[in-house]
Amino acid sequence: MFELSPEEKAFLDQIRLFVAAEVLPKTREWEQNTAFSSDIWGELGKVGLLSMTLCKEKGGGGRSCMAYVEACRELAKGDPALSMNVAAINALCVGHVDTFGTPEQQAKYLAGMVKGDIKLAWGLTEPDAGSDARRVKTRANKIEGRDGYYHLNGEKMFITNGGNADLIIMVARTGDTELSAFLVETDQPGFKIEERIHTVGVSASNTVRFSLTDVVGWHTPCSFEQAIGLLYRGRLGIAGMAVGIAEKAHELAVEYSKQREQFNRRLCDMQSVQNMIADSDMEIEASRLLLHKGAWLFDQGKDVVKASSFAKLYASETANRVTNRAIQIHGGRGMTRDYLVEKLWRDAKLTEIGEGCSEIQRLVISKQVLK
Repeated sequence: MFELSPEEKAFLDQIRLFVAAEVLPKTREWEQNTAFSSDIWGELGKVGLLSMTLCKEKGGGGRSCMAYVEACRELAKGDPALSMNVAAINALCVGHVDTFGTPEQQAKYLAGMVKGDIKLAWGLTEPDAGSDARRVKTRANKIEGRDGYYHLNGEKMFITNGGNADLIIMVARTGDTELSAFLVETDQPGFKIEERIHTVGVSASNTVRFSLTDVVGWHTPCSFEQAIGLLYRGRLGIAGMAVGIAEKAHELAVEYSKQREQFNRRLCDMQSVQNMIADSDMEIEASRLLLHKGAWLFDQGKDVVKASSFAKLYASETANRVTNRAIQIHGGRGMTRDYLVEKLWRDAKLTEIGEGCSEIQRLVISKQVLK
């Protein structure tokens, strides 16, 4: 039921080689610099990691949702912040222009987006609008004589890759109750980065707060509900990221437990450690199954509202439990930067917050059950 095509298996083999050679060796450097290397976007484009959700007819890879989440999972084993960015770029940015962009917008932007020449971000969150997305205050007013163009005024916050982005898909209010989405180029007067937001985890991602003063936005014809609907695939991408974090932390913990001795025994021979290893292994397997089911349902064109929340909620909380156990198994060494588990532990927290926090996922699930 969850099989990939031979071509997609080959694609993922290529991604594993890319992660081993170009991502994992640089993850500590990127964290220390609080930035990815400047050439990473072009490299991501070359291996097809920015075009997974775009059909081949428009110059994309035409990958299934299953291949997309597996790529996010593999990337997270190398660098979770990069996985987070790739998940959002594919589902929310490329996916948005592909689904709702006009032919003119697609012709102008898509080729550069999937090559990495146009760096991307998705702008929803504001100081007063996070989980309650309908509280967005940024206003969009039509520009007279320029059909499809609006002036945007407001402020956005916690925007992933916002400090790097050349183009941001921006959610703004077009009326008292109506919201829609706009393409905003960042190299224009009125767009101002107010603050680089430094986070405890995924710190290589350039997360920012910025203001908009009569910034020109190109309207993409869609409703707020349609734009937000892209979050379901995005949540599966973050679930893939969470599974990848958990898998890497578990792998490191098992390896360490076989090498470290206390009381004349290896840690892995102690029942308390075996219990932690067993719990982590079981929860990771359950997370993978929920992830794959959600991706399979998406590929079948079925409703994934509840399935994506299942996967995102369970995988993110698993990632936090597994990384915590991994540090516990490493003991004091696990709290030092000599061991990768402490970074994975910090990076894992984002998965419980981004793309809808755990509380929102439970709300979504309960509404689906009770409707």
